[in-house]
Amino acid sequence: MMQRDQASAMLGMVVEHDAPGESRVSMTVRDDMLNGFAITHGGLVFTLADTAFAIACNEDERVTVAGGADITFLKSTTAGQTLTATAARRARSGRTGLYDIRVTDETGDLVAEVRGRSITTDRRPPADSRPAATPDPERAAALSTTEVSR
Repeated sequence: MMQRDQASAMLGMVVEHDAPGESRVSMTVRDDMLNGFAITHGGLVFTLADTAFAIACNEDERVTVAGGADITFLKSTTAGQTLTATAARRARSGRTGLYDIRVTDETGDLVAEVRGRSITTDRRPPADSRPAATPDPERAAALSTTEVSR
C-alpha cells in the first residue's frame, strides 16, 4: 500500500512501526505545510493520522478502507516540528473495525486525536501494496525502541 501512496511520500511520511492492528508514522512539518496563520494545516495533521489508520487497519489479505473518522485538534504546531501518529485497533468485528489514532509532537504533547471506523472489502490488494515493516534506516537510528502497546 505505501509503495503506491504518492501523497504520503510527497509529504515525507516515514513508517516507523507496522504490525497487525497498529502502526506509527511520522512527518516533519515544512513551511509549505502551514496555513494562513503560520501553523500546521489541520488537513495535513489529519492526513498523517489517516495514513497511520490505513496501515493499522490493513492487517490481512483484504483491502480495508475508512468508513468514517472524527478528529479533535488539541494543540497547534509549526514548521520544523516532527509529528507522530500512533494508531491502535480497539475492536474488530466482521467487516468493521474501530481504531484510535493519537498525533503527538516531538515532545510527546498531544496534538490531535482521531477515532477511525474501518470497513473491510472483498478486494485483494495488489501484490506489492503492503508497507515494509522496516523503518527508514536513518530515522530508525534516532527512534526509541518503545513499541506501540496494544
